[in-house]
Amino acid sequence: MSKVFLVEDDPTIRENIRTALNKWQYEVIIVQDWNQVVSEIMAARVDLVLMDITLPVFDGFYWTEELRKQSQIPIIFISSADMNPNAVRAIATGADDYVTKPFVLDVLTSKVQAILRRVNQYNPTDNSVLDFDGSTLSTLTNELSYGEATVKLTPTEGYILQLLILNLNQIVSKTKIMRMLWQGGAFIDEDVLNTNISRLRSKMKTVDLPDRIITERGQGYRLVENDS
Repeated sequence: MSKVFLVEDDPTIRENIRTALNKWQYEVIIVQDWNQVVSEIMAARVDLVLMDITLPVFDGFYWTEELRKQSQIPIIFISSADMNPNAVRAIATGADDYVTKPFVLDVLTSKVQAILRRVNQYNPTDNSVLDFDGSTLSTLTNELSYGEATVKLTPTEGYILQLLILNLNQIVSKTKIMRMLWQGGAFIDEDVLNTNISRLRSKMKTVDLPDRIITERGQGYRLVENDS
């Protein structure tokens, strides 16, 4: 049984989400101490986190940044309908996806299922290590290494880079990427993909791999080697 950690302080929303996920055999764990959110998540060894933005003590952005210092566990943000810029900020902070309130519980459940399916089953290659332009990407740990530098990618970032490496110097459409990541992506805002690409570029730059992901306007993205 997969475990989901729910960081939501509204008791009605919390119970509705818990009930919906329980029907699909997900174990839902809730916060006990609002000063110890990250510690509780790490201790619970969960498979996914649902994170609200407006919370007691610290907001969801703070807890996501703190969690990302220790773990790359998938995170779905829950934001208000009038907070779309914050939803994009959530992705930039380290979240994998988001839903806006009020939301249909079936949509939230589909997002949870898609991300957990991707984490547990998706594997575009049988190789545990992919080589690219002198760097290596571990498909098991999502660690990108170049020279003596290593950076940890989120599962979403890792899958995007895997797909681009497997199609080196070729244009990969946004539609293809979203289908691979979210099994069809029916509920995915394109901003989620764009922000993940931006975050991936920033991380690649930290290991001296800048300007490798090229945006082909109106077509998609292309991964190039240094002299391409």
